[in-house]
Amino acid sequence: MTPAELLAQHGPRESMDYDLVVVGAGPGGLATAIRFKQLAPDRSVVVLEKGSEPGAHILSGAVMDPRALAELFPDWQALGAPLLQPVTEDEVLFLSATGARRTPQWLIPQCLHNQGNYVISLGEVTKWLAAQAEALGVEIFPGFAAAEVLYAGDGSARPPVIGVATGQLGLGKDGEPTDHFQLGMELRGKYTVFAEGARGHLGKQLIAHWRLDQGRDPQSYALGIKELWEVEPARARPGLVVHTAGWPMDEHTYGGGFLYHLPGNRVTAGFVTGLDYQNPWLSPFEEMQRWKTHPAIRAHLEGGQRIGYGARAITAGGLLSLPRLVFPGGALVGCDAGTLNAARIKGSHAAIKTGMLAAEAAAAAVQAGRSGDELTAYPEAFARSWLHDELDGSRNFKQWFKQGNTVGTLMTGIEQWLLPKLGLKRPPWTVHRHAPDHARLHAADQVPKIDYPRPDGRLTFDRLSSVFISNTNHEENQPSHLTLKDASVPVAVNLARYAGPESRYCPAGVYEYVAGDGGAERLVINAQNCVHCKTCDIKDPTQNIVWVTPEGGGGPNYAGM
Repeated sequence: MTPAELLAQHGPRESMDYDLVVVGAGPGGLATAIRFKQLAPDRSVVVLEKGSEPGAHILSGAVMDPRALAELFPDWQALGAPLLQPVTEDEVLFLSATGARRTPQWLIPQCLHNQGNYVISLGEVTKWLAAQAEALGVEIFPGFAAAEVLYAGDGSARPPVIGVATGQLGLGKDGEPTDHFQLGMELRGKYTVFAEGARGHLGKQLIAHWRLDQGRDPQSYALGIKELWEVEPARARPGLVVHTAGWPMDEHTYGGGFLYHLPGNRVTAGFVTGLDYQNPWLSPFEEMQRWKTHPAIRAHLEGGQRIGYGARAITAGGLLSLPRLVFPGGALVGCDAGTLNAARIKGSHAAIKTGMLAAEAAAAAVQAGRSGDELTAYPEAFARSWLHDELDGSRNFKQWFKQGNTVGTLMTGIEQWLLPKLGLKRPPWTVHRHAPDHARLHAADQVPKIDYPRPDGRLTFDRLSSVFISNTNHEENQPSHLTLKDASVPVAVNLARYAGPESRYCPAGVYEYVAGDGGAERLVINAQNCVHCKTCDIKDPTQNIVWVTPEGGGGPNYAGM
């Protein structure tokens, strides 16, 4: 049964009206709600969160620059914000297969210096922000997935966004209502701010609908895979931040690792792989496992216990890929727009800042009696902000790495180390890119096959045991939220030409090819394993996979991540 048929048979939907509707209770969405309430305390704002609670789906390294947080809450320390471990030391390592070359402190680019920053759990920071929002009177609805953009039925050629509708509950695998069926509800607002994170389901639709990316470079993404470890006390160095480049990536594959030492003998180990990689045999998950076997990485983790796992796509194209931020009735903030600074490997400060700027524009508009128009004050304020200056200085970062890691490393050194020493805050040149990530895969028979070692269960692991400790769960009797435009394409194209890359790029073992009737292979989608990373929606070479929202409350439940 189609959504329209469900609505016709079971409707109308319950509707609730607010001054501001925010989609996503991450740092960007919560900062939007908080700032709006700070400026307009008598106005109403609601935040929808598809996770079981704020922070459940939040995944980041993370080293946090507190600059935007300090603007939102100048007394954040007195309020108990969980930024508890200052960065004490930076290391940048270039790895070969067996060795490591440490970059002298004086040669580390400014973008990788972290003095004044904090090693954090972004999930814990998000929970704290949610508590601050609720104290201001913000309504937060966890477990409600925004599944549909609502447009005004006013007959205009470009009807404005007037809110969102949540997904239906209680549909069976066949899409038919069960005994537990509940129609979704409509949250209507004078303005709607979308803060879903990288490759947001609705943000993607809005960018296409309003052509917000017209004239911009194609967006670029990476996949970040993170493990949380409890290590032996002798190996713990709270405040140490380590970044690595080189092995196991080859010259034409962007990627690198990080180790962040938290308090309490905990270490975050993570690996980022650019989703513009060309070899379909590559597995970002297996590359992360292989990276941990390097002597320089093993020395931090060996003898410890892995206690957490997660994966999330990262919007990494930067300023040149940034879409227009506003459209009639709404705005994009944070990673839904793509404001992460890939050169700094930081996005939470950008999400908070853009959320604040969008909220300031929305509050002024609502108090002036406006609704449904474009919040032009938001992109204008962004263009004047310190965040724009920061992103402008790093605008070529990902573009240079399209030309190989040697060129990327050299030009990053010039733009992020040499030019600042010469007094230049931004490079005097601009480098563009033209191909989206999914278009860069070569045919499987044109590149060398990669054979990965078996996991040892102590330092390296398989995917299913990893998904288990992410606390991922979905109601199994629901339609798959991983949909195919054409069910014949995976075998006819992806398997035939690219050797089934979805079975390798997914970090949760969702996609697998199995022998069917008569021995012919078919694609099986284990949607219950999905950690909502969005990699499939990004990297599928035929763009045949479309990620849609499952029932609210499903997916990972990250703890301490």
